[in-house]
Amino acid sequence: MKQLRLNAFAMNTPVHQSPGLWRHPRDRSVEFNTIGLWLDLAKLWERGLFDGVFLADVLGPYDVYGGNARAAIAHAAQLPTNDPLLLIPAMAAVTQNLGFGVTVSLSYENPYQLARRFSTLDHLTGGRVGWNIVTSYLDSAARAMGADRQRGHDDRYVVAEDFMTAIYKLWEQSWEDGAVLADKARGLYADPDRVHVIRHDSPYLQMEALHLAEPSPQRTPVLYQAGSSPAGLAFAARHAECVFVSGPSTAVIKPRVARLRQALVAAGRAPDSVKVFALATAITAPTEAEAHDKLADYRSYVDPVGALTLMGGWLGVDFSGYALDQKIRYIDNDAGRAAMENFTRADPGRDWTVGQAAEHVAIGGAGPVFVGSASQVAESMAAWAAETDIDGFNLAYAVLPESFTDAVDLLVPEWQARGLYKTEYAQGTLRGKLFGQGARLAAPHPAAGFRMSQSAI
Repeated sequence: MKQLRLNAFAMNTPVHQSPGLWRHPRDRSVEFNTIGLWLDLAKLWERGLFDGVFLADVLGPYDVYGGNARAAIAHAAQLPTNDPLLLIPAMAAVTQNLGFGVTVSLSYENPYQLARRFSTLDHLTGGRVGWNIVTSYLDSAARAMGADRQRGHDDRYVVAEDFMTAIYKLWEQSWEDGAVLADKARGLYADPDRVHVIRHDSPYLQMEALHLAEPSPQRTPVLYQAGSSPAGLAFAARHAECVFVSGPSTAVIKPRVARLRQALVAAGRAPDSVKVFALATAITAPTEAEAHDKLADYRSYVDPVGALTLMGGWLGVDFSGYALDQKIRYIDNDAGRAAMENFTRADPGRDWTVGQAAEHVAIGGAGPVFVGSASQVAESMAAWAAETDIDGFNLAYAVLPESFTDAVDLLVPEWQARGLYKTEYAQGTLRGKLFGQGARLAAPHPAAGFRMSQSAI
């Protein structure tokens, strides 16, 4: 069995995936505004040899529940939320190997500015940064950015394809390898003949610019993506190096991963060229009884309205008028297609009510919750990974940092004893650590073609 990969799943907010748990006496989530919390977490994750931290983000409030943001404000449902990118240099300064996958929506960005921010982060981290490419799913974000509503679901991916072409040109094509000389004797920092102005002209974007940052260790950051709709799968198969999937059971995740592997082949890439991480939460303790007691304790702090507020944003459905025993039925809208399918038609053997779904997502979100002794959880998670053909987990938390401390001190040693988890970090950049290859993207990934073909400039 292949070794398991592990990311911490976090967000710069008091409530990420477990609404109400910020009230737990051992939880530090309310310290999200302080740098000390994030430095402590970064050192903890590196001690556990986590591949990285996957930082989520949203650009608008969850205002579907009740038709406004009052519930999100009152229950801290991913609100307030701070910029995740600004955490990365601080966490990088106290670690040497931890990777940083950060969510940025290209729907509200300019590739020229975004390219510089990521190149800067890649320089400052020594090549440990990744970009989770999203197109956003909240109308509140679109209104905040000056639009009436977000683009249609599939249209967002058409724009995203164009955006990626433009940003690849900046990262991979603007500066040739060897353009930076830093020649003090001649007083020549870079060769102007090897730095190129990029031109891009499309219905969505016009740009004439050279990239302001010199090539970083990875040039293009490691590319994460989470789309599971047909349009999202096609985009992931073309661009992603790591894919994040979330769903409550193997019945949901296994066919989703299989479709991704097939889409990779159709896109001319190897089916194992992408690392797939599934959302999961582990509640563990030295004994099974202690673990179940811990879960019961956690559940006593759950905030049902907070859970319904998050669900409403993910699915695009206002659950404030639903009875808890009402069945959830599929609605085709412009919110998260995979989130909608998780609780409707992805698992024909399960018919979710609103109350059941809210109870499920209240601890760790839409993924499975593994409960038991460290040995039991390690075995169950490994079997789950093998059945679904994933490469690892994005590990959510119930109580911060307790959930991650338990994973580091209890779960990781169990996997290591089974030969399922690394005992030391590999050398190199985040891309090198994940894939055992060079720092930069190689063919047949489309980004590599821009760097290799100077005649296309």
